[in-house]
Amino acid sequence: MTMTLTQQAVTIAMVVAGTMLTRFLPFLLFPAGKPTPKFVKYLGKVLPAAVFGLLIVYCLKDVSVFAGSHGIPELISIALVVGLHLWKRQMLLSIAGGTICYMLLVQLVF
Repeated sequence: MTMTLTQQAVTIAMVVAGTMLTRFLPFLLFPAGKPTPKFVKYLGKVLPAAVFGLLIVYCLKDVSVFAGSHGIPELISIALVVGLHLWKRQMLLSIAGGTICYMLLVQLVF
């Protein structure tokens, strides 16, 4: 199915408007001279941990300890992520290290 020129223009305009809105709205709602509301500070504290908890549940929901590799690659990769994070305290290093470890284990070992 092909979009007409008008549909393409409207789609591009909506994407631009949505992008501009999400970029400029925080600066309009929370100007520099005004203190940050307490609920925004609270969300800034609790949302990162909640997102990681959600990701852990999502990533491990289909792991079966009674079949296949019995969840061993997942456990090794999780241990590596925790170890790297406790050692270096750099999120990108921890995530990349765990991902690379898991991919290597699944592709080459299990």
